[in-house]
Amino acid sequence: MIRVLVAVAFPGRQEVLELDLPEGSTVRDAIVAANLRERFPGIDPGAFEVGIWSRVVSAATLLRDGDRVELYRALKADPKDARRARARLKPSTRSRSGP
Repeated sequence: MIRVLVAVAFPGRQEVLELDLPEGSTVRDAIVAANLRERFPGIDPGAFEVGIWSRVVSAATLLRDGDRVELYRALKADPKDARRARARLKPSTRSRSGP
């Protein structure tokens, strides 16, 4: 047996589930064992990108003991674009002409 975590985060609700799975289990097996369709009605776990410890992998990837399976939802805004927009709104307090 191997022990893995399945992490899911949605606005207002996050869960990290600990599962015991047989050796040779895949990311897909972990998602099915986590019963995400029941825990989060209205979502399709197969529609999300998945990863292990912040690295995108396929659902067929074999798991190892201690892996953390993560489901990635689409971002509403690109973080870099959002930061640029915030920076444009605030003038710099630093002088660029020197001391």
